[in-house]
Amino acid sequence: MNNDINFKNGNYAKKKSYFLRRLIKLSLIVFSLAALIFLVFFIFSKISSNTISIRDIKKAWEQYDYEKVYDLSSKYLQKDSYNNSALTYYGYACFFLSQSQTDTQTAQQYLDESINKMRIALYSANSKLKPQLEYMLGRAYFFKNTITSYYYADLAVKYINLAKEDGFISPDIPKLLGLSYASLGMTMESIASFSEALLEDESDFLLLSIAEQYYNAKELNISEQYLFRIVQNSDNEDIILKSRILLGNIYIEKESYEEAMEEFNKALELNPESADAHYAIGLIYEKQGNIVKARAEWRTALKLMPSHQLSRAKLSES
Repeated sequence: MNNDINFKNGNYAKKKSYFLRRLIKLSLIVFSLAALIFLVFFIFSKISSNTISIRDIKKAWEQYDYEKVYDLSSKYLQKDSYNNSALTYYGYACFFLSQSQTDTQTAQQYLDESINKMRIALYSANSKLKPQLEYMLGRAYFFKNTITSYYYADLAVKYINLAKEDGFISPDIPKLLGLSYASLGMTMESIASFSEALLEDESDFLLLSIAEQYYNAKELNISEQYLFRIVQNSDNEDIILKSRILLGNIYIEKESYEEAMEEFNKALELNPESADAHYAIGLIYEKQGNIVKARAEWRTALKLMPSHQLSRAKLSES
């Protein structure tokens, strides 16, 4: 009887030990699987957190965070160099970053990057995006023309006109074209564009710009009318100063020297250190035969502005 009990107890102990070992093995397997799942999830999460999507770039763009757009699209392009959306966002971000720079060299670097990426994007742009890209390229070339010693106004005109032809509309297009044509010496085209711009925004700047172009076209009376509107209505002293000087130059060409002198004196009331006004007064004295006073005015102009080439040229004539 005792032997039976001992036998049964032994079998029970063996079964218990076997079950315990199985339980430990199963626990280890479950733990290993859990650890593996956690590791895979961790790695996937890490990869996902480092993955940049076009959606991320778009979100930063909608928040006007151009620095972030620049950074995200730059990283995205490292893995997909010709993705049109990334190229476009990168080019646009560079353009707007260039506008906020105080250092000309840095602004130019951003503009160069902007132009490069937008030109690449233009090759694969769909018909909906293409006009906008052309317009932005035109703007980039326009601003590049204003900060470099080289001429890019022709490319500004090219791409802005392409955008217009493809149906893109923006209120600043006539003004951009007017200034670009003026830079190229295309006076009548500039006048046409400025006249169109005035229909949208009759600003003092535009009035002066169109007056300057009519002056270049030798349409002195028309130029004079625009300048009168400025000096009578504007509160911008810098624009009034430029308008007074241009009016004075018109009167010199008309040989109305007293009226010209009056305009230059009014210009000097606004800015006693205007080298252009002193130079022009010198021209009046020269035409009146008073070369001594003329040279005195040109010397004053050079003293105020050593780089005033017109005064330097006059003084070197004799």
